[in-house]
Order: sequence, then structure tokens, then C-alpha cells
Amino acid sequence: MTGRITVLIADDHPVVRQGLQVLLSVQDDIEVVGEAADGGQAVAMAAELDPDVILLDLKLPVMDGVAVLHELRDAGLRARALVLTSAADRGLEALAVQAGAAGFLYKDVDPDALVRALRSVHDGHTLLAPEVAESRRTSARSWPSSAWRTGRRRRCWPSGSSTGRPRLPQHVR
Repeated sequence: MTGRITVLIADDHPVVRQGLQVLLSVQDDIEVVGEAADGGQAVAMAAELDPDVILLDLKLPVMDGVAVLHELRDAGLRARALVLTSAADRGLEALAVQAGAAGFLYKDVDPDALVRALRSVHDGHTLLAPEVAESRRTSARSWPSSAWRTGRRRRCWPSGSSTGRPRLPQHVR
């Protein structure tokens, strides 16, 4: 195997950090390079260790996970963050993704699925827990139709339509 995926674990619960360490240590292509117990440590260790992926809990002392994501992005660090949390606040999902999370999973995820997710995030994919993806899909569908009629959106439509909808080219009609 060529390069190993380097991982920083950021969780305030020692038993979770140790369990993730054990799970990941048996993977031939993954190396845990550090463990952070709070958000401040996570940012400092990410800058120092330059991991490929950060497994990040959202509920951290000193600095919460969303603030950590903002700090990582503002510092220009290359690490991709995979949020692994038990936080059930649906608003946090969107905040985490907007702040730069490359993935979002709940701690009840199957261990093998977590390892696959970590590899997928490392490979550049965005990954969301099924519940998060469904929540995002249904919330987008429930937006009022006026949300699609902003000035910015209209400028994207081809000219010549009085309804705000695109006018189809002659050969498509």
C-alpha cells in the first residue's frame, strides 16, 4: 500500500478516543497521529501534525466542533474533517457542513462503515449520514417557491421569459 491515511481524533471522552484508536490501529492504511480532548487542542494539533483527516466531535470543551471547523478553514489547513457525533441537534448538521466538514456521521455508525467513510472522505468525497442527507433533501424541498425567485436566480435564466422560467430553445419545443 502506498501512503497511509493520517488521522487526528478529537473527542472529549477518553473511552471514545481509545475505542477509535483501537479500531483504526488494525487498519493497514490508517495511522492515528494524535488525540485531542478539546477544541483548542484539536486546532493546535491539526496545525502541528498536519493530518489527512480529523475525526471531530461537535460537543467539545474550550471550542466546539463548529468553531474548530471555522478555525481549520481560516488557517488554511488541508485536513478534511469527518464529524462523528452524538449531538442530535439538526441545526448543527447544516452548520458543520457550511463550516467545512467533509462528512457527518452519528456515533451509532457501524465500525466498518466508519472506516469506509474515513477512507471516502480522505479520497475527496463528501459523506453524510443517511438521516442527515434525508433531512437536507426534505428541507430543500420544503423551501417556499419564492426562494427560487431571487434576483440572483433570475439572472441565471435565459432572457426572453416573462414568467421567470427558462425559455426553451426552438429545437427543444
